[in-house]
Order: sequence, then C-alpha cells, then structure tokens
Amino acid sequence: MAGTPVIAVFDVGKTNKKLFLFDENYRIVFERAARFTETVDEDGEPCENLESLRLSVFDSLHEVFRRPEFDLKAVNFSTYGASLVYLNKDGRPLTPLYNYLKAYPENLKKKFYDTYGGEGKFSKETASPVLGSLNSGMQLYRIKHERPALYKQIAYALHLPQYMSYLVTGKCFTDITSIGCHTNLWDFQKNDYHEWVRREGIIDKLAPIAPADEAVCAAFPGNGYKVGIGLHDSSAALIPYLVNFHEPFVLISTGTWCISLNPFNTTPLTEEELQQDCLSFMQYKGRPVKASRFFGGYEHEQQVKRIAEHFNQNTARYKSIPFDAEIITKLQLRQELLSQAEPEKGLLKESLFAQRDLTSFASDTEAYHQFILDLVTQQVASTQLVLEGSDVKRIFVDGGFSKNAIYMNLLASFYPEKEVFAASMAQATAIGTALAIHRHWNTKPLPNDIIELKYYAVTHDAKI
Repeated sequence: MAGTPVIAVFDVGKTNKKLFLFDENYRIVFERAARFTETVDEDGEPCENLESLRLSVFDSLHEVFRRPEFDLKAVNFSTYGASLVYLNKDGRPLTPLYNYLKAYPENLKKKFYDTYGGEGKFSKETASPVLGSLNSGMQLYRIKHERPALYKQIAYALHLPQYMSYLVTGKCFTDITSIGCHTNLWDFQKNDYHEWVRREGIIDKLAPIAPADEAVCAAFPGNGYKVGIGLHDSSAALIPYLVNFHEPFVLISTGTWCISLNPFNTTPLTEEELQQDCLSFMQYKGRPVKASRFFGGYEHEQQVKRIAEHFNQNTARYKSIPFDAEIITKLQLRQELLSQAEPEKGLLKESLFAQRDLTSFASDTEAYHQFILDLVTQQVASTQLVLEGSDVKRIFVDGGFSKNAIYMNLLASFYPEKEVFAASMAQATAIGTALAIHRHWNTKPLPNDIIELKYYAVTHDAKI
C-alpha cells in the first residue's frame, strides 16, 4: 500500500528548529523539534551551530524515508533572515554563522554610508533602516574590508534558507524574499541590486536569483522528490493569506515583535517612516510588502510581570481576562482629564503604561485593561504607517494577541470602518513554505480553508 504523499518543511527559528510533514490537505501528519546548543565565533560571540543544523537535516530526512506510511514528494525550508553562510569552491562553510546581533564597527559603517549617499538616501533606496549586522549585506562588506584573504576564498554567500536547500540539492541560488528584507542589497526603486553591490564586486559572491516558488531535483540519485530553494520566514508566513484572500488586507503578526504587513501598499518609504522602524520586504512573488513593527510582545511580558507582582497575582491569570467595556470607558474618561494639555505622542519606543503608577488602579484587572489600551494605542500608531496610501478593508491578527479578547475588541474599536479578524492557523510559516511550491508536489487544488477567522464587531468607541 502506497504511503501518504507529503512535503517535508524545515522551519528554523533562532531557538527552535522544527520539521513538519504536511499531507496534500496541509494537515500536519508528523512533526519533530530540536534545540541546539549555541557555539561561538572567533571573537567569542554566540552563534548558530551550523554543523548541528546540517546533521539535523540529513537525520530528519533519513527518518522520513524509513517510515513506509509516508511518500515524500517535496522538501522546502524557511529560516530567520539576516544570516549568511560563506561557501568555498568545494561548497564547505568557511566561517561560523555569524549572529545578526553582533556589533558592527562604527568606522566601517560610517565609511559605507558616506561612500554611498548617506544613511537617509541609501535607506530610502534599499527600504532598509540602518541596522548594522541585521543588514546582511553589511556582513559581506565587513569581510571584504576587514578580512580580504577570507573574502577571496568565498565562492558564494548564501542566506540561511538557501544554504539549507543547497545541502540537499548541491545547487546555489539567491532568493528574492531573503535579499529583499532589510539587507541593504536590493534597490526597491530600480528593482535590482543596489549599485554598491556591483561597485564593490559583491555581486560576484551572490548566486543566481531563482523564483521563490521554484523547485529542483535532489542531489541524491534514485529519489524523485523536489526541493524548494527556501524562503525568509516573514515572507513565508504571509503566503497562506495571499493564497486565501485577494481583497486588500493588512496582517498584524504578533509575537515578541508586533509586525504590521501590507502587501497592497506600493508607496515608497519616507525618511520619517524608516526612522519609525518601517521597512519594505519582498513577498514570494517578488512584489514589495510594506511593514512596520514595535516590541509589543516583549513589553507585554515585562508589564504583566510588573502588574502580577504588584497585585500579588499569577501571571497566567492574564491569558484569559475578558474584555470589560465599562472599565475601558472609565479609563478613557480619566485619561482625557489628565491629558487635555498634552501634545499627541505618536509611536513611542514603549507604551505609556511603563510610566504609570500601579497604585492608581483599583485592581489588577483595571491595570491590565489600561495596559492593553496603551499597547493597542501603540499598535494603531504602528499599523497606520503601513495603512496610509492603500484601500484596506480587512485587518487580520495572528499570533499571541489574536487570542487576547481585550486587545482584539479594542483594535476593532479603533477601526470601526474595517473588518477586524482574529486569525488562527497551525504553523503559518511552515504552511506558507509548503504552499510556495504547491504546484511541484500537490495534485489537489490550493486549499481555501486553512485559516480560521473570528470576527470582532465594534462594541466600544475607542479614542486615540
């Protein structure tokens, strides 16, 4: 009896590395997770253990092949971005996988931006805020100028998703979702590599660009499965929404960062937007997506601890507090009286709640409502950066805050003219990675039922 046709997706985050098998209906039929101990680079900085990652790919595939209940049709990869693997002419890594949080030399950064038009102009052209090592092209520029002997040995610099694909195919590619995400490499105005890439000769180290929905044969004879070239995880997570919804929408993806994604906004980034952590990246079909973000999930974690400690409560309690419109009305009336003379604050680095005195609240429930009100005010300021200039009627929220009734009700109240939905889907990034190469392995039509939606009607008039 033939096994179930499946696609294997490797979803590699900074902390967890996961393997999923999806059947043709995009149901998870197998999964495993691993965590690797970090190693260090030559400067003693922590970094990913590239060898552990390599071995994990092959061990996982061998396990799938050993299971007769599965018939492997395809493999694809999604990983975090801003990470490059430098291969020599024999296809072996020359260096550790440097951490994108590694400090970048100020003198070299100044030299770069002074040479190529200044931070403001350059950032607008590449849709990349100035982020040091998080601009992955700057990592390659650093090696060229600080370690020229090493630079000469580099045959190809591959972003991490393409390196993982290379392990199985032996073929080197560049993917637009990786080079188009705050790398400093891509000129969004010219839709081509930025001029510096050619002037510095960096282009010689970059593999040919292939479509993100492309798939090639595996390197091992006798195996008929196809292999995708890999995707940046932010772009992968958007794919299920692009496949299922064709009317303009914004997706607010909530986790440690709350990221607002608008695939229907084609207006160029302004310097002011870039300064407020706005950027553009490429979706898998090669079109720009305008994105803004703030550190909402991290702040939630910190402030919930503060509230719980002050009111002597368990932090778990705040996962299920119901929305109370009366409390919100009371808090907004109080805030109006306090802030009539204050100027509009716009998008702050953190919400106002960090400055609030907890003794002014009658209960932890009231304090938590105030915190989420402050947080959603920040969310709206951030989301507005990508909403301007587009005709969006729907807002989808996925991730942690989609399950928070206070957050969802308040967001709906701030956007009475739009439809606001909490969206839930098991493993959006992995499913998007599988959907990208659907035509290469799946005999069924694209699914239209993989995203569950919960509509939030306006129950309260919010004021910003």
